[in-house]
Amino acid sequence: MQQESGVSPDGVSLSPGCVLCHQGAKMVLFVTGRCRRTCWYCPLSRERKGRDVVFANSRQVSSPAEAIEEAESMSALGTGVTGGEPLIVLDRVVEYSRALKEHFGPEHQIHLYTGLAPDEAALRRLQGLVDEIRLHPPHECWPDILDTDYARSAVLARELGFLVGIEVPALPGIGALAAALPLLDFLNINELEWGETCADAMRERGLEPEDGVHNAVLGAREWAAELPRDPKVHFCSSVFKDSVQLRERLKRIAANTARPFEEVTDDGTVVYGVLEPAGPVDEFLASLDGDDYMVCDKTIEMAWWVLAEEGAGLPGRKYVVERYPNGGMVVEVTPL
Repeated sequence: MQQESGVSPDGVSLSPGCVLCHQGAKMVLFVTGRCRRTCWYCPLSRERKGRDVVFANSRQVSSPAEAIEEAESMSALGTGVTGGEPLIVLDRVVEYSRALKEHFGPEHQIHLYTGLAPDEAALRRLQGLVDEIRLHPPHECWPDILDTDYARSAVLARELGFLVGIEVPALPGIGALAAALPLLDFLNINELEWGETCADAMRERGLEPEDGVHNAVLGAREWAAELPRDPKVHFCSSVFKDSVQLRERLKRIAANTARPFEEVTDDGTVVYGVLEPAGPVDEFLASLDGDDYMVCDKTIEMAWWVLAEEGAGLPGRKYVVERYPNGGMVVEVTPL
């Protein structure tokens, strides 16, 4: 059964998957880095590109059970399946999607991003597991989109009950995809992004980053403007992905996983103090409640303000750590 779409403040009709992404409520399930295409603009990192690995958000996993753990850590309401090319490992997509649906229930919304045009056999295997198909036709076929297998796949997928859209980066000539709008439920345009593995290809084409802060490529917004204003067309900016989508996802994870002494910031990171003792600290620890600190090998972690205010005279190195939640990447370390 098709799920209802949402509407953005500017009147654009958003797919259910996009609505959940806006809320940071979707886990990203990267099922493989393998892909038979060689798109020059592919932004995958060296850690993932071409490698047959599975990640749930930023955590490498080896089973559906581990992916479910990650989804639970952020109270995920849905999952976006991506790659590489997910349909190269269709059995894996089916296995993980079924496990997520069985664990969280049929309302756990799953969308699949694919650079292939799935045929009826593939679509029927995905029925009841994937709610939304996001097709990524290659750049060279955009001028003749209605004569491609992607158009035929879109029609068939809608007949089988999937929500169907095209999702591609903003590139010159994107206006040609307007011809496919009657076949689709949505058309998502992602702002073209600079990446470590595609930087050389972008330089060869005379492209450059929009500024020194974000990954957006200069000119991508103007290319996206080739498409008509239509409720089905949605432009997703690089800034939104970095500043809103990721932040909301981190906040959901932090709310579920932060230790009692960690401060959760507005950006979804956690902050705590670290003491590397150079002498006895038993008396100091005895003055704290058990939830106020954690002994970790050669360090003691605690509320940063407790360390700053009450541990000032303690011997040893003291500093404040800001990091992504659930043991994620360290953002900043500040000495005390």
